[in-house]
Amino acid sequence: MRENVRDNSYDKMIKTPVEKLVLTLAVPSIITMLISNIYNLVDTAFVGKLGNSASGAIGIVFGFMAILQAIGFLFGQGGGSIISRQLGARDNDRASVTASVSFFSAFLVAVITAVVCFIFLDPLVMLLGSTKTIAPYAKTYIEYILLAAPFLITSFTLNNILRYEGRAMLGMIGMMSGAILNIAGDAFLMRVLGLGIEGAGISTAVSQVVSFCILISVFASGKTSTKISLKLYIDALRRRVKTANVIFGAVLLEVLATGLPSLIRQALSSVAVVIQNSEAGAYGDEAVAAISIVSRISFFVFSISLGIGQGFQPVGGFNYGAKKYGRLRKGYRFTVISSTIIIVVLSAICYVMAGDLIGIFRDDATVIRIGTRALRLLCVAHLFVPFCMATEMLMQCTGKKLWASILSATRNGLIFIPGILVLSRLRGLNGVIEAQPLAFVLSIIPGIIFAVAFFRTLGGENDEAQKYINSGK
Repeated sequence: MRENVRDNSYDKMIKTPVEKLVLTLAVPSIITMLISNIYNLVDTAFVGKLGNSASGAIGIVFGFMAILQAIGFLFGQGGGSIISRQLGARDNDRASVTASVSFFSAFLVAVITAVVCFIFLDPLVMLLGSTKTIAPYAKTYIEYILLAAPFLITSFTLNNILRYEGRAMLGMIGMMSGAILNIAGDAFLMRVLGLGIEGAGISTAVSQVVSFCILISVFASGKTSTKISLKLYIDALRRRVKTANVIFGAVLLEVLATGLPSLIRQALSSVAVVIQNSEAGAYGDEAVAAISIVSRISFFVFSISLGIGQGFQPVGGFNYGAKKYGRLRKGYRFTVISSTIIIVVLSAICYVMAGDLIGIFRDDATVIRIGTRALRLLCVAHLFVPFCMATEMLMQCTGKKLWASILSATRNGLIFIPGILVLSRLRGLNGVIEAQPLAFVLSIIPGIIFAVAFFRTLGGENDEAQKYINSGK
């Protein structure tokens, strides 16, 4: 069964028109992120009823969850990018080894991370940007997140491997099921049982376990091109893989190096959120709550554009592995143009309705005033994001690890974080709000430089891949 899956997948990835293929793979990613972000927004609205301190705690917890997600992306995007190129080169056995090493390594790291965070929980919530009034809420929520951390992290790993195989629909089912369950759980545990923020934590933890179970069952059922096997993982560790000359350390190092841009992007984003919350905390819980709400709305807008980019990644990696460079170029152009159009429309709507949107989540005059300005600035800056996002994904899916890492570090590390620290001292709360939009605008400069340099290095089409297409096999 798995061999038929592999052949059908190869045909689809090199024969389907690029635009159609990108959209086909993007739709499940977009739906998954929309449902997940609807959960985030619903969660923010529910918790917002508990007061400004609880609303601020949501921002703290989401920042922490982004760190856990970064670990999942490290192994998922790192392994997935390699897997897509290996499948494109028809090296299926090595792809299964890569998938197994990625998954089990992610699970081990997740367990270690959860144990360490439990030990240092009190200083952790303060380090994440909590104020003394926000900390109790944040601590309660994070305790449940840590219990589910191994499932949360490996769910993101599995979902990314599925995306890079070109099976985003299967990944969508797993992630979306958990998100929908989370929304229902929030309503029941928080509103019906009156468990408050503890109910939000329980709901999130249970939903992550359910997502994990659905995603791992997809691999166990043989519906994927790769298989995840503990035996393959152990054999690779002992250098006993019969189907490929595999050295465990080399595979793991390649996965980590390829996934590093994702880790950098997510980790620096989380660090930036922590610093932003800390700087905003000096102006009261209202400022932290406003920034938290704006972040949720902003990412909701950006997630649709991001979903198109995620649809491009398996197309880019697979065709790069097959040396179908014309399809790679076409997919990149389509991703940039289509995602820009979408984000322009959505940002325009949010700009006009900024105050009303903030008011949905927190009916507080100060929160609405701060949030309105912050959201409008981000809406303008969003116009520069699709190109940078598509370029980062291009570098990562084609294995340009150093280039991708530099691009990931530039926006959040070299521009955003210093921007918050400097502007907050020069312009107070206004500076805290202005740092992220400025980072979005300035990051387009290295994006242009790297995109031009990359496409100049590409050669012509691969004759063997073209013969395969013409043969109709």
